[in-house]
Amino acid sequence: MNMSAIRIYYHNAFKCEAVSISPGQFYVTDQDILIGTTLGSCVAACIRDRLSGIGGMNHFLLPYYGNDPGNADFESARYGAYAMDMLIKEVINLGAVKKNLEAKVFGGGNVSGYYSTLDIGKNNAKFVRQYLNEKSINITAEDLADFQGRTIYFSPRSGKVWVRKLAVVTPTILDMEKEYPNTIESDLLSGEMDMF
Repeated sequence: MNMSAIRIYYHNAFKCEAVSISPGQFYVTDQDILIGTTLGSCVAACIRDRLSGIGGMNHFLLPYYGNDPGNADFESARYGAYAMDMLIKEVINLGAVKKNLEAKVFGGGNVSGYYSTLDIGKNNAKFVRQYLNEKSINITAEDLADFQGRTIYFSPRSGKVWVRKLAVVTPTILDMEKEYPNTIESDLLSGEMDMF
């Protein structure tokens, strides 16, 4: 993963440092910082050590590379199997304790259309639930599926996640998954948010 592509900035609404991640990226920290992203059919897992506040977030596009869940030839955080493995590994490397890990998961919207036969979002949501269950990591909150995109911000230190659902499903959401916007800060200020 190209860490130099991750943008760190001052978030005016939250009045703190924030990081925005794109599809195929993850970020882990032991600092008091927000991690944000915008999701369509993609899924983001927010994982933290509930005692130390060490945590991170990923943003993946598909569960696996190709049709083979065991395919280890292509390692990329765009794929859930690798993105989840790397996120957990790096959180633990930073000092988190596996038995203290908890997760909040978001995204998986069917934003490609109401009648799409290939529901990527549903498959992503199913994958992340199954993966965390197999790793014995408790999901303490989730906002998955539906027909909406989401902008989310995660504070590993506090464990809070702010979610703003995007009211209209447009091709723009699909474009966001292909070419991540330069900033997502304005999304937070222009609508209602839920906290998880």
